[in-house]
Amino acid sequence: HGHPLNFSGRNYNFIPYGVTREDEVIDYDALEQLALENHPKLIVAGVSAYPRIIDFERLRQIADKAGSYLMVDMAHIGGLVAAGLHPSPIPYADFVTTTTHKTLRGPRGGLVFCKKEFAKKLDSRIFPGMQGGPLEHVIAAKGICLWEASQPEFKEYMQQVLDNVQVLVTIFKDAGWKVVSGGSDNHLILLDTISSVGLTGKEAERLLDEAGITCNKNTIPFETQKPFVTSGIRLGTAAMTSRGFKEKEFEQIGRWIVEVLSNGTDEYAHQVKKMVQELTAQFPVEAVL
Repeated sequence: HGHPLNFSGRNYNFIPYGVTREDEVIDYDALEQLALENHPKLIVAGVSAYPRIIDFERLRQIADKAGSYLMVDMAHIGGLVAAGLHPSPIPYADFVTTTTHKTLRGPRGGLVFCKKEFAKKLDSRIFPGMQGGPLEHVIAAKGICLWEASQPEFKEYMQQVLDNVQVLVTIFKDAGWKVVSGGSDNHLILLDTISSVGLTGKEAERLLDEAGITCNKNTIPFETQKPFVTSGIRLGTAAMTSRGFKEKEFEQIGRWIVEVLSNGTDEYAHQVKKMVQELTAQFPVEAVL
């Protein structure tokens, strides 16, 4: 009964201001200009708190023009890529990294993909240089994770994740709140809490935690607060979708988030926590396992 609603992951989103458009999405033209001016050895793309589709093909074109290698960390969208619900970076990047947890829904761990020409050098850098003793049970769990990700049921799960995100987006926008970039194409929502309810991300995170709703404070494009204060929060729907929550439950969660942050008091958050516990009791973690 005590399990909170878990939106969390402790990552922060730093998109350089120079490559963020006014509508809070990546400005690929500005990115190309920066790359051509600086000719970096490596261009890195990642998805810690970016709620939109990333154009990997365009990034490849930019890297080629600048004479750069391209590395993509797809940790947060790995499950979406596996399910075919997000473009894959593998045809375009020289190196691709991912965790095996997050949306891929496996054990804590990681995978590195690369073009064949880099394989020998990459292997020699990882072992014996970096990798410790292998954990056989985790290796087995990774195998099961990847098998599950190849099944039709996994695609259904990931589609439900996307459907649930849109429920939250609609509720927040109907409340007049500011959703960064105006919506989401993946499992993440970045919410500008200062513009929406006058709360910093740190304050919003604490209040929701009092209500049994776990999320994390997060910087937003054109951030004005310190990174340990922030102007927003990050929400994701993968964990609770795994638990069995669908649109009806996410409608209720969205309303609770709006009510708790709009009210702004610990007393009200504690009242909501009781209702959160009643809801989560209907979806025991043991049933998922």
